[in-house]
Amino acid sequence: MSVDHASHEMRSIALLGATGSIGKSTLDVLRRHPDRYRVHAVTANANDTALAAICKDVEPDVAVMVDTDAAERLHRSLASLGVSTRVEQGEVALEAVAREESVDTVVSAIVGAAALLPTLAAAESGKRILLANKEALVMSGDLLMRAARKSGALVMPVDSEHNAIFQSLPAVETGVSTEGVEKIILTASGGPFRETPLEALRVATVQQALAHPNWSMGPKISVDSATLMNKGLEVIEACRLFDLSADQIEVIVHPESIIHSMVRYVDGSVVAQLGRPDMRTPIAHALAWPERIDAGVAPLDFSEVSGLHFEKPDLQRFPGLRLAFEALVAGGTAPAVLNAANEVAVDAFLAGDVAFLQLAEIVERTLVHAKSATQPDLSTIIQADAEARAIAVEQLGQLASHGGATG
Repeated sequence: MSVDHASHEMRSIALLGATGSIGKSTLDVLRRHPDRYRVHAVTANANDTALAAICKDVEPDVAVMVDTDAAERLHRSLASLGVSTRVEQGEVALEAVAREESVDTVVSAIVGAAALLPTLAAAESGKRILLANKEALVMSGDLLMRAARKSGALVMPVDSEHNAIFQSLPAVETGVSTEGVEKIILTASGGPFRETPLEALRVATVQQALAHPNWSMGPKISVDSATLMNKGLEVIEACRLFDLSADQIEVIVHPESIIHSMVRYVDGSVVAQLGRPDMRTPIAHALAWPERIDAGVAPLDFSEVSGLHFEKPDLQRFPGLRLAFEALVAGGTAPAVLNAANEVAVDAFLAGDVAFLQLAEIVERTLVHAKSATQPDLSTIIQADAEARAIAVEQLGQLASHGGATG
């Protein structure tokens, strides 16, 4: 395998979603290697206060705020701080920094469907993409991976599970090979409700759903982890990333979150990647591959590991995982519909408008009512996303008329 000699040179980074948990972890890794990486651009949706602090710290050339008012506030803040970072605004600017010729590495850490267009722009431009957003692949995985192959872009998964799979597969010059793979085994922590009785889930609160036992994540991903929809989205993502079928993916609950995922080969061998539950490890791996760099993560001390446990996921309590497999098998725009409905449902749950167990119900109702297109292009996917959101909102209204949230 040839070594990427550019990795020895200063690499230019565009960090999309800099104020979120992945963005913060990425910045921590980058600060440890100022001789290897320079932040060219940072972006955020509306959190101008946090982005101003980041700009003061790393002094990027460009900062993009999607929200217009937030962009104006950021411009004033940076002027008062004497920071020369140029402020741009809007989704077009977001795509522009992903395509910027001087940028060789794009970190896609925007949560939700909003990451689709800038990530696709990075793929079309031949970048190294550190993909921390699963929705872009769920919605348009075939389009994204085709664009990457055509341009020579390298898609490096940052999700701990997919990064673990990447590390457990044999490396080739263009990435990894799945030759000889029988199954990919995605591990799931089980989230905060792994042992919670079904009746208790009917009154589960937002605070309980956000209290993940192992990982520190943003609100949306934390709720997805609590419903296991996060794992369902990862199943679809794994199929797109590694060009596998649904029956080659297995999910197993592993509450310790020490084994991040496994690959089972046709000869009976199982290769696993282990480590502490810290996102800086997969971020550092994706930044430097095929080399290794310090991530600031303490080594795993096996003498402190009391045991490793595994169990099958309970699809009765967590139907989101079942719905994701069904959408994957259905294909076409079904995964985009699944994702859109889930985003609407999670927003409603965080706002206190629906109960925890109604999240999967909204998604399932939307999948039933939404039209599905086979072999969709980008415009069809965007249209399906918009229509699914409208249907999901309608389903929310119907649930509200019958009592709404119960917890």
